[in-house]
This record gives sequence, structure tokens and C-alpha cells, in this order.
Amino acid sequence: MCSLLIKSTLGACTGAFWVESPIGVFTNMINFRFFLTAGLLAGVVLAMPLSRAAAQDGQGAVFVMTNAASDNQIYAYIRRADGSLESSGSFATGGNGSGGTLDPLHSQRSLTLSADHRLLFAVNAGSGTVSSFAADGASLTQLDTEGADGSSPISITQAGDLDYVLNSGGNGSVSGFHILGNGHLRPIKDSTHNLSGTAPAPTDVALSPNGQFLVVAESAANMIDVFRVYPNGTLSDVVADPSASALPFDVAFTPSGALIVDGTSNSIYSYQIKWNQSLQTITGALPTEGLGSCWSVILPNGRFVYTDNAGTSNQSGFAIGGQRFSYANGERDRQFQPG
Repeated sequence: MCSLLIKSTLGACTGAFWVESPIGVFTNMINFRFFLTAGLLAGVVLAMPLSRAAAQDGQGAVFVMTNAASDNQIYAYIRRADGSLESSGSFATGGNGSGGTLDPLHSQRSLTLSADHRLLFAVNAGSGTVSSFAADGASLTQLDTEGADGSSPISITQAGDLDYVLNSGGNGSVSGFHILGNGHLRPIKDSTHNLSGTAPAPTDVALSPNGQFLVVAESAANMIDVFRVYPNGTLSDVVADPSASALPFDVAFTPSGALIVDGTSNSIYSYQIKWNQSLQTITGALPTEGLGSCWSVILPNGRFVYTDNAGTSNQSGFAIGGQRFSYANGERDRQFQPG
């Protein structure tokens, strides 16, 4: 299947997530036809399917979060096969956002959908909590709200029965949860760890598909923090690796476990994580040819990654293949070997 990209247009680093769909074709540096514009939205995430019949019709669901300082809400929409959206209601998160008028969370993954599309997780930056929901098509049922064991949670990631939240308050920290069978979150004792330095301005957290590594982007410190995840969900000490380019913003894993990073320095690059938590470069900094690159989406088959360029209001596509990483539309003959 192809993929449809829906973008939230806030004039800053915002959200862009893929969903499997029979429509939509990605090419490098193309402006997409369908856009989601809705005031102040802290996150955008898409789910499939609404139902078996809806999936056959190419329908899906879109979830966005208001980040309101009082009574944070998630708005749900049915996404039709032609990309149009129909409101399906709003759902309280049980917490408060941080408020603000322009990209106040400055993060990716403030909303995260589980791999099986049955659970949605949200951060409540103003109240220092995270919430879980059961997702049934475009309908949500709140299941749990738990403390994030830190201030200003801005990003949350999931793999298997593990959830980790990134707290941006103070010098930043990460903290883990076990996801129970009923969708509730159980804090993992002694899982909270500080990041590598002072005032690192973290922006994103990602858990590797096999659940063995947790990675954080530190945009101010130009570092990529790597934690090893132990079988009980606790974390090793942090190893901070210098970023291949300044201002790393988004970290994301391919299905095979390669780490892809993009940043507002308008470049994208990739790594292999070694067992000692160091990073080995696969592809060095590759220009996105856009401005304000700060969000990326990897297709489920791991063959393509797309970045959102907030400063130029367009997207860039790149092909991922084995040990090569190149522009997606084939217009260039440059190939990128491991560093």
C-alpha cells in the first residue's frame, strides 16, 4: 500500500504522521494536497483501520491534541479515502497541557499510537502526567492517567509492553512504565534517569523496535542520548553521542533497528547503535533541501523516510536500503555508504 501524509500547519515544528492507505504517493520535495489546520495542536497521530469495511474503503482516523492549559483535549476525526476529515468528537485527557501560542512543547510524539493501533498515549505537560486511551476507530476511551515522575512531559514512546516518557523540565529526564493488559500504566521502579547535561532542550524520545535501546534527542546540546533497556524495564546510565549535525530534533527507528535523526539544521542522517550504546554512522548529514526540518516519518516497510520542513512548508522524501540512504525520487545519482 501507499501512504497518506497529513500535516498540521502551525508555522513551527509540528506533526506529520503516516497511515497506511490505498491513496497518496510520496515524491521528494512535493507539497501535499491534504492539510490539517486547527489552531494550537500539540500532536497529530493517525490510526488504521476504523473497521474492516472502512479499511477496504481507505478510511482511517486522525487524533490531535490541544495542549490546553486547562482541560487538555484530544480531537478525533474520521479520515475519508479522499483525505477529507469529519469530526468524531473530543476526549479529555484527564490532565492539563502547557498552553502557549506557537509550538510550546517543541517536541515530537506528544501523542503516540501503539503498534497494534489499540492504545493511544498522550502527555499532559502542565500537570506532569501521561494518559492512556483505548482506541476504537475514531473513538477514544480514557483508561489511565499517571504521574510522569518529572516536570513538563513532552514526548512518549512505546514498544511491546513498555512505555517511556521524556520530561523536559529542569535538566530533563526519562521515566518508564509497563503497559498492563487493561491498558493501564504501571510506573517502573527506579527507571527514571537524568539526561546527559544541563539545559539540553530535549525534543524527542524513541524506543527501538526490539525494546533494547531508548534514545533521546538533545537539541541544545547537539547530543543523542542512548540508554540500554534492561529486561525489567530499568535503564542503564546514559551514553551521550555527538550528533552528526547541529540541532537534532527527531529520532526514529526503522523496523530493522537503524536510527534516523533529522534536525532544524536542515539535514537527516542515520546510525547503527552498538551494544556499548555508541553510534556508528551509516549515512552522514544529508541536506533535506528545506528549512526548519524537524519531523520525520518512516514507512512500516522501512524503505522510505519523509521529513517535514516547517520553514518552507514542504516535505522531503528519502529512500532507505540496506547500507544506503538516498533521495527518494531518483533525480540524483548520489548514494550514501556507511561512515
